[in-house]
Amino acid sequence: MKKSFLLASVFAASAVLAAPAMSKTLVYCSEASPEGFTPSLFTTGTTFDASARQVFNKLVEFERGTTKIIPGLAESWDISEDGLEYTFHLRKGVKFHTTKEFMPSRDFNADDVLFSFNRQGDENHPYHKVSNGSYEYYNAMSMPDLIKEIQKIDDYTVKFVLTRPEAPMIANLAMAFASIHSAEYADKMSDNKEMFDQKPVGTGPFQLVAYQKDAIIRYKANPDYWKGKASIDKLVFAITPDAAVRYQKLKAGECHVMPYPNPADLKAMKADENINLMQQEGLNVGYLAYNTQMAPFDNPKVRKALNMAINKEAIIDAVFQGAGKVAKNPLPPTIWSYNDAIKDDPFDPDAAKKILAEEGVKDLKMKVWAMPVQRPYNPNARRMAELIQADYKNIGVDVEIVSYEWGEYLKRSKEKDRDGAVLLGWTGDNGDPDNFLAVLLGCDAVGGSNRAQFCHADFDELLQKAKVTSDPAERTKLYEQAQVVFKEQAPWATIAHSVVSEPISVKVENYKIDPFGGHIFYGVDLK
Repeated sequence: MKKSFLLASVFAASAVLAAPAMSKTLVYCSEASPEGFTPSLFTTGTTFDASARQVFNKLVEFERGTTKIIPGLAESWDISEDGLEYTFHLRKGVKFHTTKEFMPSRDFNADDVLFSFNRQGDENHPYHKVSNGSYEYYNAMSMPDLIKEIQKIDDYTVKFVLTRPEAPMIANLAMAFASIHSAEYADKMSDNKEMFDQKPVGTGPFQLVAYQKDAIIRYKANPDYWKGKASIDKLVFAITPDAAVRYQKLKAGECHVMPYPNPADLKAMKADENINLMQQEGLNVGYLAYNTQMAPFDNPKVRKALNMAINKEAIIDAVFQGAGKVAKNPLPPTIWSYNDAIKDDPFDPDAAKKILAEEGVKDLKMKVWAMPVQRPYNPNARRMAELIQADYKNIGVDVEIVSYEWGEYLKRSKEKDRDGAVLLGWTGDNGDPDNFLAVLLGCDAVGGSNRAQFCHADFDELLQKAKVTSDPAERTKLYEQAQVVFKEQAPWATIAHSVVSEPISVKVENYKIDPFGGHIFYGVDLK
């Protein structure tokens, strides 16, 4: 029964464009299954594409295709002079989705805001531990220490009271983890709380209709969307892990948009009159994260030596094939406060060997973890791992390459006692340096999004100072200093920044590349 449903779903996705239809259906060939549908529980773009960017709204949002913050479920907001109080004036008349499981009796209001944040921050909240209750973004951004309380002033006014000023606060609230859920739906699902996370109800432009893991996700346009109904009537995610297969589906007209093409296919895509290849420099970084709490990777000199053994130019040529550039900092050069004065570690295998010998490291055996999926910051992690394996062999280091299913990879790679170095990367969420440096390398993120398990007092002090400073020039100086400390300590081998390529059908109108790596279909139309 399950198999026949799967085949029927796949057939339906590929046949969508072949059959005459009275409604407009856009098919997106996504690269993997989402981990779930509650954005605050996860950190991957795959999951955010399937949830936050289609089903939910935030208090504030980014204007599509830009880093500009615009009103969302909050029409306006006020910030106190001391920077400790943020008062949001909520939009009236916003409807939650009506589904088979839930028919809302009221519009969106302040109770929904309190539920969405208190679930993450209050350990005694009835939903806090549901679905394993791991709130990586909330914790990595120091929200438990930052938010003193959230007050309901009235049904359409909410006040966030902070323990200290937080310069990126508004930008942070535009991120996926801050998606607003229905408190009324949560109450209705109190006897089956896990189902609340599996069958989402939001206020967004599309509502979930059906999901078959590793096969298909179906959405329909929200007829009551507060910005107006979407131009497309139905949205289908045809889950297609292989980039070559995604490309064939795009050429055959079986999907309209595909992410993460193979670099080797870009030339042919440019020449295809039925494909519009959109490209722009990405707000991303790909890296190899050592476990800095495990010997011998707890020694920064050893980490430096390993970095010097990696031929990053060869990786750019073989893996990115012209669609990337060597990374020397944990920040991409497209973000403000990037420290261009920093010198990258040289490619010098002989010097690397010498340092390892001086530090008493010999016959080192280690694991390099390779992602099973393509990401904008790494189009072929397996190939990259093989090149690193060969480079390390040249300095006497024996590498075993390991991988897991994507969800398992993410789960295991954040364990504090993880064996080996992990290939991962990041696409910025809000255009603020804090979103890279604190979320990926801050002490609060150890055991979560900080895959290097890196907690360095001087580095973290600079980040905390930058958080409470409102002057952009002063924040820039602090982040520039933090990048100097990062380079000295070398918790990562910074590998690459990529150019983002989005091949779409020429039938697609008004699609925009998201600077944060997302795929947003509200505002998109079909000819």
